[in-house]
Order: sequence, then C-alpha cells, then structure tokens
Amino acid sequence: MSDHVDGPRQIGDPAVDTTDLFGFISPENPARTVFAADVFPSAGSSAVFSDAAYHAIVARRVKVAGVGDAAKFQPDDREIRFSFRFDRLEAQPGGKPVQRGTCTLPDGQTLGFLVNDERGATTPDGTFRVFAGLRSDPFNLAWLVGELKPFRNLLEHDNVLCFLVDFDTRRVLDPAQGSLFGVIAETTPVPKPGGLIGHEVVRFDWVGRTEQTNVRLNNAGVKGDDLRDLWNQQTPFAIAPEFAPVFRKRLVDSLQQYDLRDGKADWSTAQLAASANVFLDDFLLIDVAKPTTDTSFLEIEKSTLNGRPYQTGGGRTINALDIDMLLTWIVNRDREPLHGGAKQATQPGRTAFPYFAPPNAELQTVAESVVLNAPADKVWELIGGFGATWHPLIAGVRITGAGVGQLRTVETVDGKRIIERLDAAENAPRQYRYSGVSGMGASNYVGVLEVAPQGSGGSTVTWRVQFVSDGQPTIIIRTIVGTLQKVGLESLKKRFG
Repeated sequence: MSDHVDGPRQIGDPAVDTTDLFGFISPENPARTVFAADVFPSAGSSAVFSDAAYHAIVARRVKVAGVGDAAKFQPDDREIRFSFRFDRLEAQPGGKPVQRGTCTLPDGQTLGFLVNDERGATTPDGTFRVFAGLRSDPFNLAWLVGELKPFRNLLEHDNVLCFLVDFDTRRVLDPAQGSLFGVIAETTPVPKPGGLIGHEVVRFDWVGRTEQTNVRLNNAGVKGDDLRDLWNQQTPFAIAPEFAPVFRKRLVDSLQQYDLRDGKADWSTAQLAASANVFLDDFLLIDVAKPTTDTSFLEIEKSTLNGRPYQTGGGRTINALDIDMLLTWIVNRDREPLHGGAKQATQPGRTAFPYFAPPNAELQTVAESVVLNAPADKVWELIGGFGATWHPLIAGVRITGAGVGQLRTVETVDGKRIIERLDAAENAPRQYRYSGVSGMGASNYVGVLEVAPQGSGGSTVTWRVQFVSDGQPTIIIRTIVGTLQKVGLESLKKRFG
C-alpha cells in the first residue's frame, strides 16, 4: 500500500510509518511548489504526531547522468531539508487537548504552527507556509496486487497524518541553477541519552517513489527474505554499497515477474537492469520548471529509460492514480493501460491550501439480518443475554458487573480480545445496544441486536454496527464485523430453520 505498513517495524510503530510522499506545483499559484508527506496509516480522530521523531522532507538537485539502458539520475551533495518536530499534547481547560509543532526551514529559521489548523503558519515574508494535521488518506489502492485483480479502494474512508510545506520556488530552490530535484520523506529518532546496551536506529522509515517497498521489493511472486526493514534503514540518496547488489537483484527479479504476469515479455534483459539501477536510487523526481499534472507521475523516469527527453514536471499530485500508472509500466511497459476498481481516493484533493481533503468522520454501518422459522420469544431467550455464548466464533465471554453498564470481555476463536459495554437492554422490543471499549480499532463503535416477529410464528434477527475506524483500516473492521454477523446469524438459521 504505497509505503503503508511496509515492514515489521512499521506495523509495530505506525506513528512513524511514512505512508506517502507528494511533490507538485501549487494549483493556487504556479510560482510555488508543494512538498507533502503522510504518516500513521489508518489514523483515527485520536491520532497525534510522535514527539519522539523528526519528520522531514528532503530535496536534492539532480542531473540526468545517462539515458536508455544507461539511464541514471545523479543527485548532488547539498540537501534542502524541511524538518518538523512535534510537541506533547497540551491540555485545554474544558476542551480537547491540542498539539503544536515547529518546522525548521532550509535557511535555518523556525516556524511554529498548531496541528490541525487549516490556515497553517506562514513566515513574515510569505516565502514558506506549513501545515500538519489529520486528513483523508489520498492514496487510491484499488487493487489486489498479488492477484493483479482490480478491487475496491482498500483505503476507503481511512485517514492519515499529513505534514506539508508550500514555498516560493524561485527563492527556495533557485531553478536557474538546475530545476530537477529528487525528494524523499523520512522519520528519524530524536536523540536521547544512550542506554546501557544497544543503540537507537538511524531512522524509522523513509519513502521516495510509490510502492518501492510493498510492490517492488516485497513481490510475493519472488522467493527470498523480506527486505523491507533493511531497506528502510538505508540512507536516502546513498544506499549502502554492501547491500546495493541485494536490492538490485530483487528489483530485477521482481520486475521480470511482473512483466510476465500477462504472459508477454515487454522488458529486455538490458532494460530490466536499467530500470533496477534507476529505482535503486529511490527518490521522487520533480522538475519545478515544468507543469505537474495528475498523469505526470514517473514520466521523467520512463522517458529517460526510453532514451528521450522528458516533457513534464513529473512529481506526484494528490489525485494521481499512481498505482495504476506504476502497474501499467511494470507489467506491460505502457503497452496497455491497467485500471483499478476505483477512479479516485475517498475524497479528491483540493486546489487550495492545505490541498489534502479533510479527515473522514462519517459513521460506517455494517448490518445483516436473517428470517427464522421460530417465535421471537424463543429466539430472544437464546440470544437476548449479553453473554453471547451462542455465537460459534466466540470461544469465551467474561461478564463484569450487572445490568446496564456491565462489560463483556469476548475471546474469539482466532485469539482476538474485544471488550464491550451494555448501554441499553429491553425485552419489549427485544433488543440490546452496546458500545465498543477496546479491541476493534474503532471509535464511536455502537452495535444493536434485535429480534422482531415475522409473519405467522416466525421472527427476524437484525444485527447492526456503526463505527469510525481508529487505528485499523476501515475495510478490515468491516470485514471483521461482517464476518461475526454473518457467521452468527447463519448459526441461528441452522438452529431454528
């Protein structure tokens, strides 16, 4: 998923998981450039930026050092760094805590800002403007990549934490000295006193181009170890020479495997090697003297590999269908367009600062019902208690307390531990309402189980759940809830007919 959950370390510490990187000419003002990055996949309303990490976007000027099978992009040594540091939460009397941060700009000045303030913060001379906050995840992953099968957007209704800088291109990048840049985003540890044993990692995570780790390096069709954590520890713009052959071989093997997915070979041996060399130097390429569009992603790399001058600014816009473009390129070398199962992310990007759409906060509903050949009272006698021991996917339930307000701790057969609170229970009508306490990766989690008479001597059981994802992808929560509902109600059908 772009750079989402790209390895065991990131799964264990999502707050420092870089998910995406963007670079584009501002649609508000063509004299300004926008660099933006996201962290914390499936962030909920309670998500905050880690105060134990620096969040940085780094650019270097790049030259085209070769074309065709000798294609290469050579970055220079000088970096242009935008470094974000976030404070701990501040309590607010009678209100929700707030978080503040500081961006250290390339010229050394600092700019303070309030997280989630859509106005952002601007330097007195207007050269820089920054924003950080919770936004709708802009990535449209409408593929089951392992099967190369179009699907619904796997990140639909999800949020991320975004940080971005909008700046005067001429003042900051001086395109007259060269307008092509390579850009990366990274999260690195804030230095702290050393412990008695071990040492701090050099960096938590970094990202350049879309799907370098989860598609190219972690191709399920290629045998070998998971290289993602090793890759994420590399230094951007300077991959360790001792590891470069390992990564290069994986890139070649992976591209060759994708190339043959449609039964046709579109990449020669020399072209496979050339592509691996280009993508081993992993950074998002953007030419700030040329226009960036929703279709210009990878155009610079593709043109250079094809032995011709590039025409666009490359980069990556918020609304780019970049996974479609990437899969088309690696599977058939742009011979035939490939399209996923969705045409856009949950919300499209905007043309005005801060460009990313507001966070998704609408309640998601999952509901199932079944008609049974049994009286409502008889069915309610079985399922009307909060214990829920009738459900075949529940291995055990522990009840704490009595009546409304009691808690049930559910152990599922696959090892999940879910805690829920009884909010209301009525025998007429036959229903109870409960809310989630923990274990589901969701907030505003409310469920209702209801039994109603149906026809002559029959009944209908309806099970509804509403939630907002918080720490888990919405599609995962929908799948878990839907499976519990379907399996549970099907078991009643078997029991009562």
